Amino acid sequence: MAKATIEAWEREPTPAGSGRLGPRRVRVTIRRISPWSVLKVSLVIYFCLLLVALVGMAILFAVLDSAGIIDDVEEFLTVIWGGSEPATGPGQPGATFEVDFGFVMRILFLVGVVSTALWSAFTVFLAFLYNLIADLLGGVEVTLVERR
Repeated sequence: MAKATIEAWEREPTPAGSGRLGPRRVRVTIRRISPWSVLKVSLVIYFCLLLVALVGMAILFAVLDSAGIIDDVEEFLTVIWGGSEPATGPGQPGATFEVDFGFVMRILFLVGVVSTALWSAFTVFLAFLYNLIADLLGGVEVTLVERR
């Protein structure tokens, strides 16, 4: 959780004759960011991005498969790697190339999990770095306004 110190309270007067005070303004300084809270939030955010990417890839694969593009690519790669003619049936000579949706999604999931861990670690490192710099320079000042 970010710790903040309250430095000043200010109230702006409203136009003459209203008899009320205006919105309250508070200036706070963010001096420390908790690396534990940064880790929790970043893990959730990056995992949600992983799920969005997996769903997007599944939709893209389904669209390409329904358009016949996956079959054309499989046939093209079979011709390239298997010789001049693709295999005519099971057990026939010639190497066939097939795109396995399950294998592709498993690999993407593993890459996404590793990326989630690495990016979360990088984000925690940035929180530590911010804490060190804030100790030297005083942190970031923010003005909060409470509307009534």
